[in-house]
Amino acid sequence: MPGAFTPATYTYGMPEEKNKSELWLIRHGETEWSLSGAHTSFTELPLTEHGQEQAKRLAPVLARVQFELVLTSPRQRAQQTAQLAGIHTQAEIEPNLQEWNYGIYEGKSTPEIRETDPDWNVWTSPITGGETLQQVSMRAQAVIDRCIAHGGRCALFAHAHIFRILAGVWVGPGGGQNGDLGERLALSTASISVLGYERTTRVISRWNELPGA
Repeated sequence: MPGAFTPATYTYGMPEEKNKSELWLIRHGETEWSLSGAHTSFTELPLTEHGQEQAKRLAPVLARVQFELVLTSPRQRAQQTAQLAGIHTQAEIEPNLQEWNYGIYEGKSTPEIRETDPDWNVWTSPITGGETLQQVSMRAQAVIDRCIAHGGRCALFAHAHIFRILAGVWVGPGGGQNGDLGERLALSTASISVLGYERTTRVISRWNELPGA
C-alpha cells in the first residue's frame, strides 16, 4: 500500500545540494481504463470523478514546493491532473513523457491478453506495433537529461510505466539502461514519488506516496 504524503512528512527546501536536480514524479488521477487495468497509451481519456478528486488533493502539497521546471505528458489525463493540482500554468509539454506505446495491446488488460498468450508480460514480451522497453528507457533518459540540464526541482506529470522505467534508469549504472527495474515498482494513480541524491549517489527518495485526504 502507498504511504501518505502530507506537508508534515517532507521538507520543502531546496535539494540537499543546490547543483543537484530533484525529480518529482506525479502520476495522473484515475481514468476508466486505469481502474479496469486496461493498457492506455495514446488513447485520450478524461479523469473519472474520483480521479479529479485525487488530483485536487495534490494541490496543497505541491503549493508548498518551488519547482524550477514543470513538464507534462501530451495526454489529456496528465494535463488535467496538472490543472487540478494547481501548477498547470507553469507546465510545458514534453513528448518523451508519453506512456509506453502498447501497440496492438492498447485498451486490453493483462488478463485479457493472456487468454490468447498465457505467458505475456509487458516487460519481456514483444509488442507488435508498439515500443520496446529499451526505446521507452531511452525516452526516459531524455527526460532525465532535460531536467539535469535545467537544474533544480522538476515536477513531471505522466503515467505509470514511463515513471517506473524512468526511476529504474535514474538509479541504474548506465544511461538509458535498467528500465526493467521498474517492473518491481508499483505506482498508484495520483501518487507522488521523488528521485534525488544521497550525497553523490542517485536514489529513490520517496515512492508511491499519496497526499493526505
